[in-house]
Amino acid sequence: MKIIAIAAVTAGGKTSAVKSLVEKIPNSTSLHFDDYSFEGEVEDFYQWVKAGADYNVWNLTPLKKDIEKLISSNKYDYLFLDYPFAYKNDIIKDYLDCAIFIDTPLDIALARRVLRDMKEASSEEILCELENYIKYERVAYLQMLKDILSSSDYVIDGSKDLETIVEEIICIAAKGKKL
Repeated sequence: MKIIAIAAVTAGGKTSAVKSLVEKIPNSTSLHFDDYSFEGEVEDFYQWVKAGADYNVWNLTPLKKDIEKLISSNKYDYLFLDYPFAYKNDIIKDYLDCAIFIDTPLDIALARRVLRDMKEASSEEILCELENYIKYERVAYLQMLKDILSSSDYVIDGSKDLETIVEEIICIAAKGKKL
């Protein structure tokens, strides 16, 4: 089984891409980082970045166990991980055959996040969220661009439409051959 990690900043398109890949590629499945609770999970990303951005503070053992179960099942040709760390977490890195970073401009990711997560929010709540982004969250996004983008095997332009992004990932997964 080929294991491909898809990373992006929050609202960068990784979940949409992974879901579409599983729909299009026979004998594929996915695991999604956000479906788990991890020991050591970071709550204050600003402080985490200021303390050195250690991706190993997350104990990803539950994700590792699910990866191992899928490997031993021999049911799938591809496992797509909706997973933000590429090779930066020691528990998961050795399982990856490939890490792809969807490089979504931060303004697009922020707009998507507000549209997705704040549909029912008041204008005051949205303004507060934007203030928090500028003061505290943006630093974590920039850290991810520094660390995860640079450690990925492939980088895809996240400003492209989803269909184009998915087709590019399919070409990468198949090493140039159409699946």
